[in-house]
Amino acid sequence: MCGIVGYVGRQQAAPILLAGLRRLEYRGYDSAGMALLSGSKFESRKKKGKIDEGLARLIAAKPLDGQIGLGHTRWATHGPPSDENSHPHFDQSGRIAVVHNGVIENYEHIRDRLKGHTFKSATDTEVLAHLIGIHYEKVKSEIAAGGRNGDGEAHPLAQAVINALREVIGAYGIGVICSDYPDMVLGARRGSPLIVGVSDGEHFLASDANAIAPHTRQVIYLNDHDVVTLSADRFRMARLGSDAPQVQISQLEYDGAATDRGSYPHYMLKEIFEQPRTIENAMRGRIDHDEATAKFGGLNLTTAELRAIDQIVITACGTSWHAGLVGEYLLEEFAHIPVEVEYASEFRYRNAPIEKNTLVLAITQSGETADTLASLRETRRRGHKVLAICNVVGSTIAREADGGIYLHAGPEIGVASTKAFTSQVTVLTLLALLMGRMRMLPITRGQKIIRALEQTPMQIEALLAQDESIQRIAKKYASTRNFFFLGRQYNFPVALEGALKLKEISYIHAEGYPAAEMKHGPIALIDEQTPSVVVIPSDSMYEKTLSNLQVVKARKGPIIALATEGNDPIAKEADDVIYLPPTIEPLMPLLAVVPLQLLAYHIAVARGCDVDKPRNLAKSVTVE
Repeated sequence: MCGIVGYVGRQQAAPILLAGLRRLEYRGYDSAGMALLSGSKFESRKKKGKIDEGLARLIAAKPLDGQIGLGHTRWATHGPPSDENSHPHFDQSGRIAVVHNGVIENYEHIRDRLKGHTFKSATDTEVLAHLIGIHYEKVKSEIAAGGRNGDGEAHPLAQAVINALREVIGAYGIGVICSDYPDMVLGARRGSPLIVGVSDGEHFLASDANAIAPHTRQVIYLNDHDVVTLSADRFRMARLGSDAPQVQISQLEYDGAATDRGSYPHYMLKEIFEQPRTIENAMRGRIDHDEATAKFGGLNLTTAELRAIDQIVITACGTSWHAGLVGEYLLEEFAHIPVEVEYASEFRYRNAPIEKNTLVLAITQSGETADTLASLRETRRRGHKVLAICNVVGSTIAREADGGIYLHAGPEIGVASTKAFTSQVTVLTLLALLMGRMRMLPITRGQKIIRALEQTPMQIEALLAQDESIQRIAKKYASTRNFFFLGRQYNFPVALEGALKLKEISYIHAEGYPAAEMKHGPIALIDEQTPSVVVIPSDSMYEKTLSNLQVVKARKGPIIALATEGNDPIAKEADDVIYLPPTIEPLMPLLAVVPLQLLAYHIAVARGCDVDKPRNLAKSVTVE
């Protein structure tokens, strides 16, 4: 949710902040704003709407001057999208500007205490700004009277922020600047990601690395309760608690070019077409051909500990949850380990019994998903091992898990996740292979799985070559109001993912079901205007799925079939057919999902939807 970028250095801040906000717009695009300090004077611009339609035009008409500033792109929580609710927000004196990601849960209680204060917005952030202003005045009074400013070490503004945040309940990542200190940016986090970019003669503050990757590859991932003060030449860390801050400078895996759209009209399409390479990246160095198994460097579990696992719980949200469902089939078939897949948003609040030798897998693209992070922390508190399957190196979940596997898919900018799903399924396949070979999976089966997996990137290239024909099908159904997606066994999660993609970016109502479940109620909704996408490869469930397809057809429901190459008879049963390369059943999700991504994309484009920034959605859900 929301995006923060801050700069202090020797360059003009406005162009850097504006470019950073554009790179963060996938995190929130209800409104955007910016505040700069020119000497000790604030200049601020903010506007409802997308950056290029609002904020950028304001700045072009009336440029900003200054070498220090903060920018923010908003995804509304408290207060609707509006100019007034856009960030930054100021304290009562107008000397302190704050940008904020997260939710201040007790903001109404704090606001009620601030008698005589005038609020110009409906946001929780403005209340926090006023609270920081009050504590700043107190700290200055203590210093003037010769008293200590809290711990006697922190900068006066930093101490004011620390004191204010001790009164706050909720999640936050904040940036703060003050006109009394026109050479300093301050940041703090709890539950909402924030990083520092380190460079020669300048420093950056950002919600994620995409904003600052063109300027530096040296970053510090802040931990919860960290408070950082940045000047052009140095940074200084403090903590809300008594423990000392831990500072580690990390190297980004990618540079600014990786976050460019290139020649593609949308990030989503670019990321769909990147999948042959990202699947290769997920496999690279992780296959042991001699032993017909997989190997991972970061699990931090011994062979004996892996063999002792007798249950796995997978916790995730959204697309990652669908990947987890595929993982359930893979792990149960390859390793004969019972698996439960839990929505993280439900699992974190349940008192679910977890047996002693249970491993929990937390799957997340961003590594910052609030519900998944909370599930991880609760599980570890109970003494269970948690492994993360994650795409973002240095993210909170990656750092707090006992071990894990990185996807190495590169930055995913499109709000609708695509390449992360196939990378997650690839990693889950390798993990299932590893655990299966430790148990009863024969070497010949392991070899067959590896051969099929290594063919997958080339097969996806062949599917992507069908883009134009899939676009024609998409245009045919672009005015449809309802869709069903049907599949069985390994392809049931694919049906769920196909329906989610269509809902997210085209705003068409869509539902995914196991194909046989249509007879248990949903078939009542079938008519001539309600198409069904049926994933029907030539596998062990083909005849059963074909029967389910025919039941829909008998009710005059249009059929789009995803069938295996060479299945010519299916053309007589379906209105449209997309052919899939042959593969083994456990790997069909990696192939079948690609045409569904393209179908959703082209339908959304035909409907005139903003594919990369669908309404009401943000890329990373970092608050409940």
